[in-house]
Amino acid sequence: MSTDTRTRPAAAAGLDRFFKITERGSTVAREVRGGVVTFFTMVYIVVLNPIILSGVVDGSGTMIGGTTDLNQSKLLVAVGTAVIAGVMSIAMGLFANFPIALAAGLGINGLITGMVITHAADKVTYADLMGLVVIEGVIILVLVLTGFRKAVFRAIPAQLKVAISVGIGLFIAYIGIIDAGFARRPTSPGSVPSELGIGGSLNGWPTLVFVVGVFLIAVLLIRKVKGAILIGIVAATALAMVLEAIFKIGPRVFDDKGALTNPSAWQLTVPKLPDSVTNTPDLGILGQFNLLGSFEKLGIVTAVMFVFSLLLADFFDTMGTVVAIGTEAKLLDAQGNPPHTDRILVVDSVAAIAGGAGGVSSNTSYIESAAGVEEGARTGLASIVTGVLFLLATFLAPLFAVVPSEAAAPALVIVGFLMMSQVKNIEWDDMEVALPAFLTIVLMPFTYNITVGIGAGFIAWVLVKIARGHARQIHPLLWIVAAFFVVYFLKTPLESVLT
Repeated sequence: MSTDTRTRPAAAAGLDRFFKITERGSTVAREVRGGVVTFFTMVYIVVLNPIILSGVVDGSGTMIGGTTDLNQSKLLVAVGTAVIAGVMSIAMGLFANFPIALAAGLGINGLITGMVITHAADKVTYADLMGLVVIEGVIILVLVLTGFRKAVFRAIPAQLKVAISVGIGLFIAYIGIIDAGFARRPTSPGSVPSELGIGGSLNGWPTLVFVVGVFLIAVLLIRKVKGAILIGIVAATALAMVLEAIFKIGPRVFDDKGALTNPSAWQLTVPKLPDSVTNTPDLGILGQFNLLGSFEKLGIVTAVMFVFSLLLADFFDTMGTVVAIGTEAKLLDAQGNPPHTDRILVVDSVAAIAGGAGGVSSNTSYIESAAGVEEGARTGLASIVTGVLFLLATFLAPLFAVVPSEAAAPALVIVGFLMMSQVKNIEWDDMEVALPAFLTIVLMPFTYNITVGIGAGFIAWVLVKIARGHARQIHPLLWIVAAFFVVYFLKTPLESVLT
């Protein structure tokens, strides 16, 4: 290794030493490729976050961004989403040297919109709720700096860490299948929760793009072709553009009653060449938060319970994601802990603050980074590449928006499959391990929530240990965490009682 470093140009050798590229068994080319793949599996958030947050009028009579124009609101959120994601992903790469990118967290943005709708009569604004996100991020950062978050991370039993990684693999595969429309909620009332395609049958060109993408990536991986996932995404996008040009498929459209009128169309992005590949970013949404406004309008109890919900979601979503990515990249130590855990958690905590202060919802580590890891990423250089592409997206948003979710989703399914292979490392013959592991794995996709799966696993671990008379084997921090999760699962009835 030292000989290679001496014979390289000084800049390349310095890059290698700083990121430990060779030490971790990678190359600059792999890191760049991995960062690009991660970006393409995450860039949907630039489209999806505005859809979730925009369109709902808050207590001030305006939409998020302080405007009454829906298109302007979406544009503001899209630019803010890309900027915060870019800056925090670069920070993760430089400060923590770990191949995880960050962006606005799904679930939390929906929770914010739901709070706006529920409490519109109380004059609650998006800025008020973003203030609570900032407060939650500050609390998380304090927990990291005092060592509590890292201590909880290290207290998790190794078998539960494996289950968390497997569960997340199943979860992201499910996300990919749903995003592509391969499985979806039935249109007829009273039927099963989800079904194959449309009416139990595969239908529509977008679904074909997804299926072709999955099989293409699988074949390339089997044949050990470098860049298999990136090639698959690009090829599926090219196919989608050809199909759109020929058949004029268009986007999904909902009628006045909210019913989907063309279920076989593209879900989010229509894959066609834009009229222009550049745009001038408007950063007006940055800084739109009110730190204490929610306490005055919602009351202390409701505001505190909202912060508590955000806290647990951020705290344990990141924990699960870091374990899963570290496992896939083979960067965990014998106890299942990644290098520079404290730095990773600090960046993630600051990202929550930045997302709230940026007016675009809490930012968190993205499990889609596993696609980049599978492509070869092992260091923070990949995160920097992803971050730079997010920043470029603020100027080149029309170009990056060409990739439809149906073309990116195959990467999530394949990566989910690869992460699921770790299930063999769980001791299924031991009930004390098997039951908590099972609940952790299945509840993530069943509830569409990583935190719920982790919480159920923790509670089950404690209860099974008690039932077997092994309470002394429970780490003291797991008692505390399990108690917090009981409150988390019962937060709605508790809130109604306290108020």
